[in-house]
Amino acid sequence: MSRRSLTLLKNLARNANGSGIQTRSVTYMPRPGDGAPRAVTLIPGDGIGPLVTNAVEQVMEAMHAPIFFEKYDVHGEMSRMPPEVMESIRKNKVCLKGGLKTPVGGGVSSLNVQLRKELDLFASLVNCFNLPGLPTRHENVDIVVIRENTEGEYAGLEHEVVPGVVESLKVITKFCSERIAKYAFEYAYLNNRKKVTAVHKANIMKLADGLFLESCREVAKKYPSITYNEIIVDNCCMQLVAKPEQFDVMVTPNLYGNLVANTAAGIAGGTGVMPGGNVGADHAVFEQGASAGNVGKDKIVLENKANPVALLLSSAMMLRHLQFPSFADRLETAVKKVIAEGNCRTKDLGGTSTTQQVVDAVIAKLD
Repeated sequence: MSRRSLTLLKNLARNANGSGIQTRSVTYMPRPGDGAPRAVTLIPGDGIGPLVTNAVEQVMEAMHAPIFFEKYDVHGEMSRMPPEVMESIRKNKVCLKGGLKTPVGGGVSSLNVQLRKELDLFASLVNCFNLPGLPTRHENVDIVVIRENTEGEYAGLEHEVVPGVVESLKVITKFCSERIAKYAFEYAYLNNRKKVTAVHKANIMKLADGLFLESCREVAKKYPSITYNEIIVDNCCMQLVAKPEQFDVMVTPNLYGNLVANTAAGIAGGTGVMPGGNVGADHAVFEQGASAGNVGKDKIVLENKANPVALLLSSAMMLRHLQFPSFADRLETAVKKVIAEGNCRTKDLGGTSTTQQVVDAVIAKLD
């Protein structure tokens, strides 16, 4: 056999194994008009918010993504969300936001909570997963925390009974519990997830968390292909730090979800790299997945060293929500390449890069 024939056969064998063929999978068949640019409400917010939202704007422009932003100046110390902002979100259906600082104590309510309640953004989703190239204590972490977003301890029903005695009400309803359980199981089903874990404290709050568990159990019966289990919230936190890979999709009441999502984010790589969003029947708001702990860190802002990765990945989620999957794939792939190479990382990931340097590196990796 000639050398040329032998080389050709080797190439054919390699192609048969799939390693020599470059393919483009068919992921989305658009309807006529789906390519029309979409308006997205943009709220830069406080602290690092303007830095990381500007990072998203630059990357979207570099990709020529079919979206344009309607930007509004909103800050956490405002007593309420400006009406023109709410009107914009209701019109556009989609919002991207930086962190809004929530005052501690006092009489000013959280704008984040106001936004979720007014738009009925009943489901918060945070995806906590290992990024290739980013070393963490645990491997094979890929957890989705789905949190009920409109009631529980966040109902805001507090009053002073007598001086020195404050009563705070935790509200759990069957309607909201069933709704979040259905969303969690539907998410698991549509994303080929194998298990849903309900997080609770029904051993103490037998009526409130008991109703939440009862609702989850009823919904679980309709999804026999998905494993369902339950875990008490304090044991859940211990299991998360000891063996996080055991968890898949987690569904929680409001307060527990906040704690669990931030714990899972810290285990998987930090709040600076975890994407998330809030969704209701008609609207969606995308933001950094875990708590925006750097909102008040002025030094990070002054040094221009905020990590934009979390909001960039949240923007990829937003692009999929808007049915622009190829743009989402390009953005996500570029971010993961930058993280994997390890040459351009902000301080929270062990590097010295600025926000702009990370943005430039992501843009350079766009296909």
